[in-house]
Amino acid sequence: MDEVYRGQRHIYDFTRKYYLFGRDTLIAGLDAKPGMRVLEVACGTGRNLAKIGKAWPGVRLYGLDISSEMLKSARATLGDAARLGEGDACAFDPVGLLGEPAFDRIVLSYSLSMIPDWQAAMDHAAGQLAKGGELHIVDFGDLSGISRPFSGLLRAWLAKFHVKPRTEMADAAARIAAARGLALASTRGPLGYYQLHVLRAQ
Repeated sequence: MDEVYRGQRHIYDFTRKYYLFGRDTLIAGLDAKPGMRVLEVACGTGRNLAKIGKAWPGVRLYGLDISSEMLKSARATLGDAARLGEGDACAFDPVGLLGEPAFDRIVLSYSLSMIPDWQAAMDHAAGQLAKGGELHIVDFGDLSGISRPFSGLLRAWLAKFHVKPRTEMADAAARIAAARGLALASTRGPLGYYQLHVLRAQ
């Protein structure tokens, strides 16, 4: 991942804003109160965490990423505003890495489409929720409302960056929610371009 992002991290946010829709919708829906611990798994450049800090003042920000190169950008973006760590989304130790046993809000933003064992990453994140905590997920949808030629071109272009829309994500979210006793709310973005899932601990 470091090889992929060593050069990309400098232009990542500028290019992604044109096609990673739904991220700001997710942030607006966090309903995070001051003092809440907000973790982004696969935080990348820190763009989302910076916006979360502005949208929800007083929250405590945490981020992890498997790429040390992306974390360089995140540290430059966030400074002392967040605690960051290098770790695997599928197996990170929240206490050892970030000094917290659980989190009130966890975010997975356009990361599951890049993680090979994405269902394990989703389940592991769900397991780090504090009582009443919420896991918020946004990622590519089934693209079914988009013309086939355009959606085909988009899928081919995304594949060049090892990105694959997870059309089974809604089913996986339902299975994980049922297994862990979590409430689930799912939203389909316009034209099926993106999907939003919120899993809430009781």
